[in-house]
Amino acid sequence: MALDFNLTDEQRMLEDSVYKWAVAWLEPQMEHMYEVDEMPPTIFKETANLGINGIVFEEKYGGTEMGYVETLLAYETIARVSNALSMTVGASQTLCFDNFRRNATEEQKMAVLPKSCTGEWIGCLGITEPNAGSDAMSMKTTAVKKGDKWIVNGSKIFITNAPVAQIMLFYAKTAPEKGPHGISTFFCEIDKVKGKGWSCEKIKKWGMRTSPTGLVTFEDMELPEENLVGGLNKGVAVLTSGLCTERITLSGCTLGSQRSCLEMSLKYAKERVQFGKPIISFQTIQEKIANMYTGYLASKWMAYSAASFCDAQTSKSGGKGTDLDRMAAAALLYCGEMGTKIGLDAIQIHGGYGYCTEYGVTRHFLDQKLWEIGAGTSEIRRMIIARELMRDDFKSGR
Repeated sequence: MALDFNLTDEQRMLEDSVYKWAVAWLEPQMEHMYEVDEMPPTIFKETANLGINGIVFEEKYGGTEMGYVETLLAYETIARVSNALSMTVGASQTLCFDNFRRNATEEQKMAVLPKSCTGEWIGCLGITEPNAGSDAMSMKTTAVKKGDKWIVNGSKIFITNAPVAQIMLFYAKTAPEKGPHGISTFFCEIDKVKGKGWSCEKIKKWGMRTSPTGLVTFEDMELPEENLVGGLNKGVAVLTSGLCTERITLSGCTLGSQRSCLEMSLKYAKERVQFGKPIISFQTIQEKIANMYTGYLASKWMAYSAASFCDAQTSKSGGKGTDLDRMAAAALLYCGEMGTKIGLDAIQIHGGYGYCTEYGVTRHFLDQKLWEIGAGTSEIRRMIIARELMRDDFKSGR
């Protein structure tokens, strides 16, 4: 992708097809679905038809073998209609299944990934716990080997898609005495363990409605030994390998909302007449719209340059000591904070109408705040950026 953000013909076709679908199929449902806080039940079948479920997966698994730029573009385009459902798609396809793809055995991948591409299976990722959020390595969930089974106990909270998922990728302590070096990665087929040590309580949220979130509890849940992913006590490597692509691609969720907030505000300001003229003629409104435009454009540069850099790397893992870790954290930090600001300005421009739930701008504003919290808080992202800037081998200019 060029620095001027000109899309290739293939990328433009992807954007056009996703946007036409989002406007025609998704938008008519959104006001009702947001009110009742339900996910459209066939959304993953729909995204499968669009070819974006396995957008970076190899063809043998049912994927299209594109890159993280295209993933980001797809998520941004969905988010122009629904930030929340863009996150739901990303949580399944990038956080869960893409991380699984990069760490699982070939046998494991062949058993799971094709069903993720067809939309038959929805995924979720379990990291955060009630007492382990930003300090994820202090997790308390344990997995104890007994014969040829793993016995899992603990809980995970704020898990996107948990109430509707069929596959859960999660982390547990297998050698608690080793601290972070005693964490392992597992997956479970939820239908096989639901009611047998696995339970989920849906969490009510004031934003990101339609994107189901759950508190998952493990109580002596049994898993076959082959459900270990990435090797015993290698969970930190698996976890950190997915954070960069998570932060980069999910920047698309806030980008799509930023764009819609700008477009809706511009349209409204041209049509809304006060004191005998459209409010767009007032300099205070012009200032807000100008700031929204420049904020969106800067956010777009941050996110797409990080995605392009990621695609250019042989290893997409990132992690401590890499430029990719810094760029991913910076992209979501800037996009998240700018998204909240743009959402606030959009509500202010719409005035009282912006406070009414039937206006799409309200949904975008309510959803935006999560991106200063989820996928690592803004404070954690700043710590990552500063850590990487202090590296002895750091070179400025990227």
